[in-house]
Parts: sequence; structure tokens; C-alpha cells
Amino acid sequence: MGRYQKTIFLDRDGTVNEDVGYLSRPEDLYIFPFVKEALSLFNSNGFRLMVVTNQSGIGRGVYDESALHAIHAKMQKELDNAIDAFYFCPHLPDTGCECRKPNLGMIEAAKKDHPIDMSGSWVVGDKDIDVELGLNCGLRTVLVETGYGRSHSGILRRRPERIAANLLEAARYITNRNKPTLPKSSSRRTMSSSPK
Repeated sequence: MGRYQKTIFLDRDGTVNEDVGYLSRPEDLYIFPFVKEALSLFNSNGFRLMVVTNQSGIGRGVYDESALHAIHAKMQKELDNAIDAFYFCPHLPDTGCECRKPNLGMIEAAKKDHPIDMSGSWVVGDKDIDVELGLNCGLRTVLVETGYGRSHSGILRRRPERIAANLLEAARYITNRNKPTLPKSSSRRTMSSSPK
């Protein structure tokens, strides 16, 4: 099945791309300009990248799954296929499904599909439900201030490890936190031969 790999679970709207309400057409996709650099930084530090996104617009009949897949195909093209997998919840908020964030269904599905090192993995998003999702499954979390992040930072029921201006700042924080710590070089002390 492959080696276990640390993973960044990314929210989509407001984190990777501009939140336009119900994004229903590929031509309305606008990826933030700092995202490619952020994803490259994650990749170069050994992280797998997965999008986990609530898409109740499907359940509301605003768009269908084929439109969602077309949006993700465009996203992959613009991001040089940096995303390893997409998981989405199509259900309405009041249906009680297991996959809608902050429930764990999408994370559990990802764990079945991929060998994930949960101890080194993170959730990054712009809403309180992203923070809740991460904490509910024992992952470390970063709230970004793009999208709804700035307004949600004041209403959080539980605090993320970090609040970052955007995904690139989050990537810099996470990759610095995940670097192995080098042992401190011991300072040499010269011993005096004369008695004290």
C-alpha cells in the first residue's frame, strides 16, 4: 500500500481559492496567487496534499457532481496536479451525514484510500469547522485569514495551533514546525589548571 506519509488536509473555498458562494462553474474559479508556492513548499517537505470540502450546493441542486469534477480538473491544471486527492460532502447541513465537516467521514475515507501518518498531518482552513475537524481527529490545525478566516477567528469554540494570514504563511509555519530538530552543539569550556 506504500509508506505512511504526513498529509495536509486542505479546505477548498476561502483557503485555496476565492469563496464566491456556490462555486458552480470552472470559469468562476480564482486560485489565490500564493497557493502554488505554498503547495510546492508542502511537497518539498514530504507532505501529501488532499482537499476536503463541504459542497452542499450539490444537495441544494445549484450544481451537480460533474460540475464539481470539472472545477477540480481546472484546479489541478492550474496547480500542476499538486493535489493528491479530493474528498467532498454533497449533503445538506441538516441531513446528519458522517462526511460533512466537522464530522470525520472525509478523513476516514482518505485513510482507507491512502497510508497516512496522522501524527504528522494537519488540517488547514478558513472556518471554525475546519479547526473542529482537525481537533476531532487529533490533528494539528491552522486557521487562515483568507475567506471567512478573519471573521471566524473571533468566534472559535476551540483554538487552532496557529492563525495565519494565508496558505503560504501556514505552509511556512507548518514546514518549519515539522523540520527535525538538530542537537545543539555543546559549547566547549576550557578548564583552568590552576586551583580555584
